[in-house]
Amino acid sequence: MAKTAFTCDYCEGAHPLILQALIDSNMRQEPGYGEDSFCESARARIREVAGCPEADVFFLSGGTQTNATVIDAMLRGYEGVIASQTGHIAVHESGAVEFGGHKVLALPQHDGKINATELESYLQTFYADASCEHMVQPGMVYISFPTEYGTLYSRSELESLRRVCSAFELPLFVDGARLGYGLMSDACDLGLSELADLCDVFYIGGTKVGALCGEAVVFPRGNAPAHFFTTVKQHGALLAKGRLLGIQFDTLFKDGLYFKIARNAIEKAMKVKALFASKGVPMFIDSPTNQQFPVLTGEQLEALSAEVLFEIWETLPDGRCVTRFATSWATTDEQVAVLAKALERM
Repeated sequence: MAKTAFTCDYCEGAHPLILQALIDSNMRQEPGYGEDSFCESARARIREVAGCPEADVFFLSGGTQTNATVIDAMLRGYEGVIASQTGHIAVHESGAVEFGGHKVLALPQHDGKINATELESYLQTFYADASCEHMVQPGMVYISFPTEYGTLYSRSELESLRRVCSAFELPLFVDGARLGYGLMSDACDLGLSELADLCDVFYIGGTKVGALCGEAVVFPRGNAPAHFFTTVKQHGALLAKGRLLGIQFDTLFKDGLYFKIARNAIEKAMKVKALFASKGVPMFIDSPTNQQFPVLTGEQLEALSAEVLFEIWETLPDGRCVTRFATSWATTDEQVAVLAKALERM
């Protein structure tokens, strides 16, 4: 019998309504490359819910392809992208951005986030250096919402980053692979339309929030780089059967499904957090989203891993391990109950 998995938020396939929509539309003939009626409908729904009627919306195959494509399209050859040292593009994407010819310029992280004051100081120091023309030029700022540690930028933090980016004429890119889980957290103090207003480009993650695959890239002011479609194809992120992504996002943004199922992950994650707290297990960081990071001893790790699946995130100097338990749109109370029983026996 397979163990219950809390390893990531894409263990399951797709929401049943998506699968049904794919079946129902299967024999319908549609144009390719995102020019089908489903993609057009999905774009309209996204523009409406994001409050940006002029937005350019593109559907790409996956998160790494999306990050690499957006960054490559928006940067000149001599520019790099500023990110947290724990940012996804800096750690968990196998150097995809660098493979495309752009350096990731890492700043210190604070609970997974970059600080606007430090960003401003970095840029001021960079441009004050007489040798800056010999260096990789900062060309954009990348953040993720939520971060790799499940934390969120507050509205005021995003506004501060926006001010710095505007002052130095740098676009702000928000990686939204887990965007639904961020927006539906009780700790989130802004909505999708406010986030769209504060950045130059963001994407709505489907892969981790109910879809089989796919991400929706949004340039909220119709500000997509020239020939972005062509750049998407160069990066292998364009599906000939673009309808497959259109159908999924059209379904996700019909009747608020995306937000409803994202909320499920938050509710289950808070139950997971409470279970560890009841056993006196500390958290490495106070995450308000679907990723939780219990700190386990070697004995606890061995006992728990015999019953449920989870990820080892990092090892602390004292030998204890930071682990990650991720809930998803599909996590059930029954699965949380399995974890509860495993903790009882730990």
